[in-house]
Amino acid sequence: MTLNQLKPPVIEPAVPSYFPHWRRRVYAIIGLLIAAVVVMAFATTIGSVQVPFFTTWRILFSRLPFVDIAPTWQSTIETIILQIRLPRVILAGLVGAALATAGATYQGLFRNPLADPYLIGAAQGASLGAVIGFLLPLQWQVMGFGIIPVLAFTGALLSVAIVYILARVGKTVPVTTLILAGVALGALWGSIVSYLTITSGEKLHGIMFWLMGSFSLSAWPEVMVVLPYMVIGVVVILLYSRSLNVMQLDEEQAKQLGIDVEKVKLILLAAATLITAAAVSFVGIIGFVGIIIPHAVRLIWGPDHRFLLPLCVLTGAIFLVLADLIARTALAPTEIPIGVITAICGVPFFLYLLRRRKRAVFF
Repeated sequence: MTLNQLKPPVIEPAVPSYFPHWRRRVYAIIGLLIAAVVVMAFATTIGSVQVPFFTTWRILFSRLPFVDIAPTWQSTIETIILQIRLPRVILAGLVGAALATAGATYQGLFRNPLADPYLIGAAQGASLGAVIGFLLPLQWQVMGFGIIPVLAFTGALLSVAIVYILARVGKTVPVTTLILAGVALGALWGSIVSYLTITSGEKLHGIMFWLMGSFSLSAWPEVMVVLPYMVIGVVVILLYSRSLNVMQLDEEQAKQLGIDVEKVKLILLAAATLITAAAVSFVGIIGFVGIIIPHAVRLIWGPDHRFLLPLCVLTGAIFLVLADLIARTALAPTEIPIGVITAICGVPFFLYLLRRRKRAVFF
């Protein structure tokens, strides 16, 4: 036996298995970002007045600084694109991103795959505030906006604040108690909303349309109000994505690893509630986005919140822009409530993903 044969075999260091997944998720974020821009530009071309795709691009690029494009289109076309369709498309993207991000945050925070942005009473509080606004005898204006979105925003925040106070035990907020308090208070608000709705008389149609969601009254002022809440809330949530990953183990283990669980929980609840309240205050209650999109993203790209959250932002925006496009064109000139479209389009896709995942696991 030679000396070389006695030497132990050289074992090459294995390439970390997470690297391909990390690279694939980064490519997915870049691809979805490009897709979001293309989808939003495409959505602005579709409507009762057909506008060529490249004309829309020229109109949009002409508004950028340091870009000089001679207008070859009618001024009415530019007004339709920039003042009617574009703010609606942008608001749909912001709302979709907000609901998907809030849903992913609640699911991670509560470690519950059934959690959605409305779990602890935000939707019910917003609904109660909006219905009260519909029933008020005077059409007040607050900071240039109607009383309905202002009361809806206030109702959502107050409802979650009450749930948080009721669930707080000493210096801690048990997750189970928080969920139960949210369900109980949501049931109370829902009962009041149901009674006010059936006694609303001729205002019943407007209330029902708001409760099912609509972007029909979207304009630039609404976009300018929702945008800062969306940016601040999403940035705060992204900053705590690593802490959210650690909290998936267990609250006690997270504390042992140096995470201030109660502080993180409060910050994430506040940020997710803020973007949810801002989203629903102008467009009404839009279901399924906050539960379907995080699930779909998690099934495709994994549960790491560092990538899950930004992917939810982009996927939620694309999904709701397309859903709104269907809502305003499928039965034009009649507009379908956006909540109906999100349910019809989202649930079959989600069931397909679950079926595909089941086959991958068992076969």
